[in-house]
Amino acid sequence: MKTAVIDTGVFVAGVFWRHEPHLCLKAWLHGILVPVMSEQILAEYETVLERVKQEQHFTTETGPWLDTLRTSALWVTPVSLEQKVCRDPKDDKFIEAALAAGARTVIARDRDLTVLEKPFGIAMQTPRVWLGTLTRPQRRLLD
Repeated sequence: MKTAVIDTGVFVAGVFWRHEPHLCLKAWLHGILVPVMSEQILAEYETVLERVKQEQHFTTETGPWLDTLRTSALWVTPVSLEQKVCRDPKDDKFIEAALAAGARTVIARDRDLTVLEKPFGIAMQTPRVWLGTLTRPQRRLLD
């Protein structure tokens, strides 16, 4: 089982649309992925989910997604970075959570994260790249 931090853009896109971000969330629901979670990340998920739901006039219930995260994620207290790593300092929370969990991956669509080489040895992977790391049997589960 892989652990990874999922950036907000991937999580929100996975909840509302059915593309690669959704397949990443399906990997979590099938037990292939354990998302790393902190209070800061969850708070951002909640805020952005609600904003997108309102803006797009979606009727999708987001509560079950968040409830499942609360019970199945690997919860961490983020490591404090001595210096900012991301162009957008608000994105450092994803790296801080990955460091706290010992996770080697952040799944991200946010350019402020994906432009980073490999901070602290943590791979910044797009959903497509991350899905490409799965075995053939794992990918079949997501179809």
